[in-house]
Amino acid sequence: MRRRFVVATLIVLVLLAWSVVLPNVSVILGSFDRGLEDWRAFAASPADREALWSTLVISVGSVVAALAVGLPLAFLLGRFDFRGRRALSAVATLPAALPPLVGVIAFLFLYGESGVVTRLVQRALHLDHAPWSLTGLSAIIFVHAYTMYVYVFLFVAAGLDRYDTTLDEAAAGLGASRGHTLRRITLPLLTPSIAGAMLLVFMSSLGSFSAPYIFGGGQRVLATQILVSKLNGSMGLAYVETTVLALAAVAALLALRWLERRRRYALSGKGKGTRVVVRSRTARVIAPIVAVVVVTFLVLPHAMVVLVSFARDGAWTTQILPPEYTLDNFRRLASDPELWRPITNSVWMSAIATVANVVVCFIAAYLIVLTRAPGRRLLQLLVVLPWAIPATAIALGLAATFDVNQPWTGRVLLVGTFWILPLAYFVRNVPVFTSAVEGSLRQMDASLEDAARGLGASWLLAMRRIVIPAARPGLVAGTMLAAIAAVGEFVASVVLYTHSNRPISIEILAQLRNLSFGTAAAYSVLLIALVLAITLGARLAEGRVERI
Repeated sequence: MRRRFVVATLIVLVLLAWSVVLPNVSVILGSFDRGLEDWRAFAASPADREALWSTLVISVGSVVAALAVGLPLAFLLGRFDFRGRRALSAVATLPAALPPLVGVIAFLFLYGESGVVTRLVQRALHLDHAPWSLTGLSAIIFVHAYTMYVYVFLFVAAGLDRYDTTLDEAAAGLGASRGHTLRRITLPLLTPSIAGAMLLVFMSSLGSFSAPYIFGGGQRVLATQILVSKLNGSMGLAYVETTVLALAAVAALLALRWLERRRRYALSGKGKGTRVVVRSRTARVIAPIVAVVVVTFLVLPHAMVVLVSFARDGAWTTQILPPEYTLDNFRRLASDPELWRPITNSVWMSAIATVANVVVCFIAAYLIVLTRAPGRRLLQLLVVLPWAIPATAIALGLAATFDVNQPWTGRVLLVGTFWILPLAYFVRNVPVFTSAVEGSLRQMDASLEDAARGLGASWLLAMRRIVIPAARPGLVAGTMLAAIAAVGEFVASVVLYTHSNRPISIEILAQLRNLSFGTAAAYSVLLIALVLAITLGARLAEGRVERI
């Protein structure tokens, strides 16, 4: 049995070293191909210094903006009960259903210089030009706030759900004001949730490509600068930029972990969070109005994408809303093989990557949680490593490693083939899938498997009847998250795709460049439908799990 675990650990370690470690090592070594010349060029380049500074400003600004939106919303819905709360709760996580590129496009249709809201304001105020320009750092942070506040909301809401409200009552009984209680008791106890959300927002913003690419307005960030350097043939400089981006991400990870370790708080009570019924007459009138406004703002991007998907290409020029509607956009997607190919590409590539995640990550989680196999600590490090590296850095690492056929060095030619994108999707989703399965396995009593073996069950029978059922919730959640991330992936795709293997996200960008807004929106609606189908499938699987 021990030999079986050693062999399995060795296989998974080799696979992760090949797909995760080797590409990153190739990037770091590539940055020194010409000694320190590329590093000096990076330090001397005003464009790269601007890109680094802008990236850090956007990441910090996005964290602040996401906290400003998500934290009050989590407290509002988690601590108070009022009319409209259920509707607001139902749509508060809607931005998570929008793939990143689709969310950016929705904001372009709504708040861009030719967007619906922009033109409405312009005509209402009788202005000769757009009242604002959705470009630059503030525009990117604005878009990030909408798409990423969900992380803060979900993390803090989960923390509040476990929060013992009797602590607040005790503090009030001792004479503490609400502000003092919030500052000294509530927020400190929510520190792990808030720190986790901050880290996730910072990492997502650091490697963000879609919003800076669409709304940057010439503002450089490292994620887009890497692509520019690659397209210009300056691969050494691109490797340096990638290394700097990865180092910034790792530094942020270490800093937030250090902050989290400095402040350790634990709940000693067994109470469950309760909501306070709003009794103030003024508040009861204002709360539903605020809920309607917030719900409208959250639903508007989805509604706008659906509306534009029926607009006739070329007909929407200076009007506030598209003047002509048609089903031709969807008909063309279904009938034109060239337009249909990105759809099949995305489905197949995400399916392949997700299946690979299921097999490899389940084995990795099993070895980490339920065995004492040698090397499992190294395995634990490798499965979280891709989480600390932005998608652009992962993609360039894969491009730098798998661009030649050198089997004796572990390098095979994948660049320019169909298989490079499923590999990229697989690597990106290793951390989230493994974490989901680990969470389920840690709730299982390890003695159950030992008891089954002691009663004569084979290892395979114990695995099938004990371990897999215990891991099934994590497997379902991990499969859903990995499939959703893969089917709408854009950042790694834009670095690695070719015309023949282009996914939906790349085709959406191509249609936007051609000013075919209706077709781009039709692709976006289809992508949203795929995400919802995956989510619904996961919910149905969860229902079956509960019945089992």
